[in-house]
Amino acid sequence: MALLGTMIKSLMAALLALGALALPAGAATFSMKRGLNLDQWVTWPTEDKWGDRQAILPYPEWRKLLKEDDLKALKDAGLDFLRMPVDPSPFLSDRTAALRDDLYASVRDSARMINRAGLKVIVDLHLIPTGGNRKIGMGQVMDDPAVFDAYAEVVRNMAKTLAREDPKQVALELMNEPIVDCDANGSSLWPERQKQLFAAARASATRLTLVLSGGCYSNAASLAKVDPKAIPDDNIIWTFHSYDPFLLTHQGATWAGDFIRYVTGLPYPLTAVPKAQLDMTLDTIRDRIRAEVPWARQSGMLAYLDEQVAAMDSPEKLTAVMDAPFRTVDAWAKANGIKPQDITLGEFGMIRKEYGNGFVMPAAYRAAYVRDMIARAEAHGFSWSVWSYGGAFGVVDAFDGDKAEPDVMDVIRSLR
Repeated sequence: MALLGTMIKSLMAALLALGALALPAGAATFSMKRGLNLDQWVTWPTEDKWGDRQAILPYPEWRKLLKEDDLKALKDAGLDFLRMPVDPSPFLSDRTAALRDDLYASVRDSARMINRAGLKVIVDLHLIPTGGNRKIGMGQVMDDPAVFDAYAEVVRNMAKTLAREDPKQVALELMNEPIVDCDANGSSLWPERQKQLFAAARASATRLTLVLSGGCYSNAASLAKVDPKAIPDDNIIWTFHSYDPFLLTHQGATWAGDFIRYVTGLPYPLTAVPKAQLDMTLDTIRDRIRAEVPWARQSGMLAYLDEQVAAMDSPEKLTAVMDAPFRTVDAWAKANGIKPQDITLGEFGMIRKEYGNGFVMPAAYRAAYVRDMIARAEAHGFSWSVWSYGGAFGVVDAFDGDKAEPDVMDVIRSLR
């Protein structure tokens, strides 16, 4: 593994030295405007079943549920591309050794299925944290140099798998939301790691458009810290994600920290309901925190709730919060000569319902938020992709075979 890392780093150095000659100046080969994120999994098997062909193939798991007609319906709704999350963890597990070639081929076939439906596709390598029986995830890749080198090899192989696809129809995103460089001490590990992943991908696929991001969950501020000139390539699309304001978009999400799970019932925008009604909802949230949170943490959470509400309790404040990521990225792009069409808002959306939680976000709020975010992206000339087809943020499917309300998709249809 150490030898592999050395080889990739040597290739990276060569690419950096010769990068100015690699491609003519210009926009990325792959282009898109309006998209949707597909599901990463629906009933994803635990790692002990990853070696079972029946359990893990076809891959990704949405292939077991969605047919070409479902994809064509997205095309008919006015979308022109899909972002296809692919969990790379099985490619890092010894359990899948005998199925590895089949897994790569299945990802390629999934991309082709999307193309046949008339849609372009970004193959998104989408690591998640570990949990339960799952031993491989973002933490292991970022914390263990040997595992990161193995991940770079997955990137190289995935690029090789996709290298012969039409580069105007298929692109590759090297890592979703890297959890690195989020600490207050200003660490800057991601730029070098991204260069290593870039070199691994470009070694196998010279024509494929690569999608790159900043660190720390691919947020706008982290993208603004990236020096794009350090990547010797014009065939790049830069991505950022925004779920601001998080207090509203992730209500009730048990996996998004130990505060937001207590927050449900807030409208979008906060001024959508009379102040007396908003105050009652906030009091209910405060009572929940007092009843369920350990005493030592209650005051901090209550103060944080008040701080977040105060930051967006008027139309002007909310506009500033939601505009900030776009302004940050726009300023970075202009300073570095990046064309708006080479920037994508890779994820945004509002939760519908956390699994097992009775609260369902009113569909009108979700639709209003998505409409407002789309308007911002398109005003800046950025493409966008909503999160996501199904699950907690589902805009087509909900949980357990149910359908989501049509409101968000109606917003997208209205853009045609």
